[in-house]
Amino acid sequence: MKVPAFALAVLTLAVPAGVSPPYADPPAVVPNDNRSPAGQLHGDTLDVSLVLDLATWRPEGPDGPAVVVPAFREAGKPPQIPAPLLRIRAGTVLRIRAENRLQSPYFLRGLFTRPGNLEDSIPLPAGETVTVAFPAGAPGTYVYGAWPPGYEPDKDAEAEQTFGALVVDPPGGSPPDRVFVINIWGEERDSLTYRNALAINGLSWPHTERIEATTGDTVHWRIVNASIRPHPMHMHGFYFTILSRGEAHRDRRFGPDEERLAVTEHLFPFNTMAIRWVAERPGNWLFHCHLSFHVVPATRLDPPHDAHDRMSHDAGQHMAGLVLGFRVRAAPGYRDDDRGTPRRLHLFAQEGARRGRSPRAMGYVLQRGATPPASDSIEIPGSVIVLERGKPADIVVTNRIAEPVAIHWHGLELESWSDGVAGWSGADSVVAPAIAPGDSFVARLTVPRSGTFIYHTHMNDIEQVTAGLYGALVVVEPGTTLDPDTDHVFVIGWDGDVPGGPPHILVNGDSAPAPLVLRSGASHRFRFVNIGPAAVQTIELRRDTLHVPWRRLALDGADLPPPQRVVTPARHRLSVGQTADFEARLEPGTYRLTYTRPMGKVAVAQDVVVEETAGSRE
Repeated sequence: MKVPAFALAVLTLAVPAGVSPPYADPPAVVPNDNRSPAGQLHGDTLDVSLVLDLATWRPEGPDGPAVVVPAFREAGKPPQIPAPLLRIRAGTVLRIRAENRLQSPYFLRGLFTRPGNLEDSIPLPAGETVTVAFPAGAPGTYVYGAWPPGYEPDKDAEAEQTFGALVVDPPGGSPPDRVFVINIWGEERDSLTYRNALAINGLSWPHTERIEATTGDTVHWRIVNASIRPHPMHMHGFYFTILSRGEAHRDRRFGPDEERLAVTEHLFPFNTMAIRWVAERPGNWLFHCHLSFHVVPATRLDPPHDAHDRMSHDAGQHMAGLVLGFRVRAAPGYRDDDRGTPRRLHLFAQEGARRGRSPRAMGYVLQRGATPPASDSIEIPGSVIVLERGKPADIVVTNRIAEPVAIHWHGLELESWSDGVAGWSGADSVVAPAIAPGDSFVARLTVPRSGTFIYHTHMNDIEQVTAGLYGALVVVEPGTTLDPDTDHVFVIGWDGDVPGGPPHILVNGDSAPAPLVLRSGASHRFRFVNIGPAAVQTIELRRDTLHVPWRRLALDGADLPPPQRVVTPARHRLSVGQTADFEARLEPGTYRLTYTRPMGKVAVAQDVVVEETAGSRE
């Protein structure tokens, strides 16, 4: 590791006293809400004095369990997780005095002019102080922090609680915004137990901050993934516009033709994004990581050992970890739209005979005709639900399973009561319940855009999702239908969860799907859904070894802007909780559709056979 060549000054001073005083009780961490930047501005230079030392962190509130960890603080102030916010305007010099009071050396990361060299770092020996000064560089959202020498993210226990946000505003300033930083700490307690803390701005759900907005507000957020894990960040009830995407060493602001809508955006380790969204509807909503393993009760420092919490009606018990709640208040004069007379559908949550690796088999089955489905019949994935844009529909969900369920209508712009988070969806304290065994719940949907969406359980997530409680929801234009000859839905899920082992991937409920037979001479729409509890899937369509061309149509149910609806080779990385639509016109022949999980191993492959039809060559 090397010191940045562009640093204006780097001084190392010995500290005569020892390091890490033998605290009987290290000082308590104050969760950092990233509202107050650190340091003092002197002319064109921001001076910040940081101290790295042991601290007592309680991510689950002041009465929750504690862990002693290294953490940064401003000199004379309490330790903070995330690390103190560094925020300056472009053209400013940042001068950092960093003191290491630990008994081991560390390396400072991210303290350099942007754009810069990601590999650059600054030694911070035990018991010593260094000063580094550098111009801020390009506006954007970045990460800084410290690691011990030899730290290997893929092998060592997680230790990213020392990282925080570095924001460089443009010379004219930025719109009012909030900064949210994801930090993770973890260690092996024994050969069978891994203890960890997953936090947003220093706290885990349900102790994370409640963000307030009013209908009509335009809201700006900066999301910082200051961890070694990827996080597909998902917003309930609203689309957000992605304004920029950043890495630790650079950020890229999108132009108007590059911006796009999303409900789930995959943040790689130490990546950032700036987003904007409009609070269009009142209610209680969530913004959270869509990796199930990061939002379930097992993410607590001392997780429960029974099923009570994960099937609780209390949202403060059946979720934990990387979850942020926000409430939108109705502005004076706000009125809900008149829904008229809705169409009525009946959907059943059911359990049947075991059929694969999962110890249980569950599915959502849509009633077709006047007779409800047999109580032990299941479909994995659940029945494809087809709605028309702008036309109201009431979906009566009946629970025939011997445990509570809840359905989240993922990606839909809808009323909060119907959003599907038991004990949270609704407004204030009037919240929707879990659907108890033998009970029903009516979800009121009026979808304002056509596209590909997801519905899935939001209760006992890992067990119920890997057992099959998920499905696709397709919204078509009024007066049209979903044509199975040219419109194809592919839903990616897991067959059970094997702790410590690779997931067993299913596509449309099968690990070895039968060939898909298509006709030539027609444009075919491919709708992909990834709703496993984890793992990005790389989807590819090839003929022999070559990717065929396809046109990008939509992501997360939102049509792409015309400049982004381009023809590309048929390869796409689909994160958890995302959907993607493509259009292809295929010549007669045999093609191969593959789904590759991380580390490059094909999980599922399916032949696509295109048959020549009369007149297809005209």
